[in-house]
Amino acid sequence: QVQLVESGGGSAQPGGSLKLSCAASGSAFTMGWYRQAPGKDRELVAYISSGGSPIYADSVKGRFTISRDYTKHTVSLQMSSLKFEDTAVYYCYTNHLGVIDWGQGTQVTVSA
Repeated sequence: QVQLVESGGGSAQPGGSLKLSCAASGSAFTMGWYRQAPGKDRELVAYISSGGSPIYADSVKGRFTISRDYTKHTVSLQMSSLKFEDTAVYYCYTNHLGVIDWGQGTQVTVSA
């Protein structure tokens, strides 16, 4: 089981930026982010698999950038041009050989 520790998040105004970071206790084939807004299902935001290109949800394309440091087992999510609808709890996750582990979640709130 991979332990995940998230940092970052917080509050921002519409059009602003925030950065999330996640450190894993070990390596994983895929690292990425999901989010869950109040009253909604958890949805995929972005992920990177080893040797692959970043994959983004349509709702964040062009605004969010995911990056990985394979030596440090970290994944980051740079969020720009934030919108009200980006408000959610963001969860870091890893998927390694079908085993999925989750971070504890970090709140992102976009408000005027």
